[in-house]
Amino acid sequence: IASADAAKSIDVSVDSEIRSKVVNGVEKLQRGLLERETEVRLLLLASLCGEHLLLLGPPGTAKSELARRLSSLARGAYFERLLTRFSVPEELFGPLSMQGLENDRYVRKIDGYLPTAEVAFVDEIFKANSAILNALLTLLNERLFDNGNERLPVPLLCLVGASNELPESEELDALYDRFLIRRTVSQVSNAQVGKLARLAAGRPADTTSSSNGNGNGITGPELVMDDFRHTADQAYGSVDVPDSVIDILAELRCYLQDKCEPPIYVSDRRFMKAVQLLQVAAHADGREAVNEYDCLLLEHVFGNRPDDSHKVRAQALDIIASDPGLQQTELVFLGLFGRACRVLEQSPDSAEAADTLAECSTLVELLEGRQAALTATLSGAFPELRATVWQSEASVQAAVQALTPQMTENKRKTEDLLREAYTLQQCLQQRSAAGVLEKLLPKRYKQYQKGISSKA
Repeated sequence: IASADAAKSIDVSVDSEIRSKVVNGVEKLQRGLLERETEVRLLLLASLCGEHLLLLGPPGTAKSELARRLSSLARGAYFERLLTRFSVPEELFGPLSMQGLENDRYVRKIDGYLPTAEVAFVDEIFKANSAILNALLTLLNERLFDNGNERLPVPLLCLVGASNELPESEELDALYDRFLIRRTVSQVSNAQVGKLARLAAGRPADTTSSSNGNGNGITGPELVMDDFRHTADQAYGSVDVPDSVIDILAELRCYLQDKCEPPIYVSDRRFMKAVQLLQVAAHADGREAVNEYDCLLLEHVFGNRPDDSHKVRAQALDIIASDPGLQQTELVFLGLFGRACRVLEQSPDSAEAADTLAECSTLVELLEGRQAALTATLSGAFPELRATVWQSEASVQAAVQALTPQMTENKRKTEDLLREAYTLQQCLQQRSAAGVLEKLLPKRYKQYQKGISSKA
């Protein structure tokens, strides 16, 4: 827990070159699109991680348009293809070389096809048959393509897969797992149909959504291919994952696999990649450490079916708001209270009394820091959450609404515990009689007496 002075002023005015580039990239990708704020952010995050994005939803929801925009933003070679049940490998990987066959070499002419693309869009990707599947899996996961007797590295940055439905056969499960980020895309809502009509008519419409106040309209440096290639490596080496975030990740995975109905399996590989994704998200947001709100991105990473995302997000919010450290701090206070009662009854001037006072002062400082942090968070309407570039305004509002009641209650409990700690500290400083503690903190004194009775 941060000190009181540090907690009173949460600095959300983060400024870094990569963050400015990301903010501008988000704005460029979403300009002219309606209700695609989340999809744009996930696409950009996937490409910075060197991962792939799966978009599930009906036709005509701008899935291919997003991929084209990413290619334009990254200035990378683009490949696009629609698969059917009768698609052949030549459609993705290029035709066989006639000259090669004449020389007894089974090689493909790959120029202009998927093995030479940097950004790709494959529609109806789960129509891929077994003839395509093995080569596609190797290309997606290892960035390698077997062309004849050569294994060639491919420059693929991000593949956007699209489908109207989930895979039906087990042989497609491995392909489904290759997409670290998954998102269900819906039609434009009824509330925005008017704006959609204006766009279709060529009339101006305010379609640039809010960027959480993080740079809407700000000009600055642009993302280049080197940023997409090297941001992930930079993040892994420079971004810390605090124990508090690790605790959230571990508890979330345990809940999904052991307590959720039906259970949601999270493989070790997906779990590790999720941690790395959070590091990239923090680095691209101009931070040196992952924060608890970054864990909300996991709704698009954990889960096997579209409706799983709601379960993941709800549980992540519950864990973030629960503050298990508060219960642990109360147990520490109870232990100190018992020690204080004993030393004030037996030897108020002893070294043990001085040690107890020192520990109590440390606890007071800790609680002051926690109380100041909660006050800053609630009075500022969750400034750290609002400052991140990776959450859309709608997502932020929903999270704030879910977190506020429990965190308000946490603040009240922290303030109550802090008042009790102040009282205990004053009694130890003044070497008051144990009876004074009984009168000032009767509830805690009863707990202390009950503990003595149970031991006896």
